[in-house]
Amino acid sequence: MRRDMRASRKTQYTRQALEDGLIELMRAKPFEKITVTELCAHTDINRSTFYMHYEDIYALLCSIEEGVLEWQRRGTDDLDGKLLEGRESTIRSLELLFAYFVENGKYLQVLMSEHGDIYFQRRFFEAAYRMSNPAGARNPRKIPLTDDPAYVFLVSGGVGLIQYWLKNGLKESPREIAEIIYDMGLPIRK
Repeated sequence: MRRDMRASRKTQYTRQALEDGLIELMRAKPFEKITVTELCAHTDINRSTFYMHYEDIYALLCSIEEGVLEWQRRGTDDLDGKLLEGRESTIRSLELLFAYFVENGKYLQVLMSEHGDIYFQRRFFEAAYRMSNPAGARNPRKIPLTDDPAYVFLVSGGVGLIQYWLKNGLKESPREIAEIIYDMGLPIRK
């Protein structure tokens, strides 16, 4: 049992070092230009160890992205139903969601940047879009959300604001971003 715990900690450490290393390299250049050899040299982890954990560099990026998307799913589950409870409740829920961005800024600043994976950004956007109207309650016309220009505008603007916030060093507080997004969407929600 004790040996398994050590192996598990070592595995976690190695995976974390590879994830952090990839994000650091992606700050400087696009993902497509990063090689396993370069990542291993950067993290001081040998190639055979890398391949014990990941099939290739794309699998590593996918692992990072899936972790973020899983967090996003859990975070937006908390918002479900609160979007209709009023301004303060909604802003507080959004604030908690955006606090994650601050806590994990080093990853999200890269993943949501021009060096990030556009497919991941699209998936992030689609999840935010689905979250913006959880039960169709604010969609009285029963128009599919992808056909409702107002919601496309609201979510695109919200995601764009988050990307801007991340790119500029998270200068505003999570509360300020939540208020901007809430107030920006107020006319659309009516």
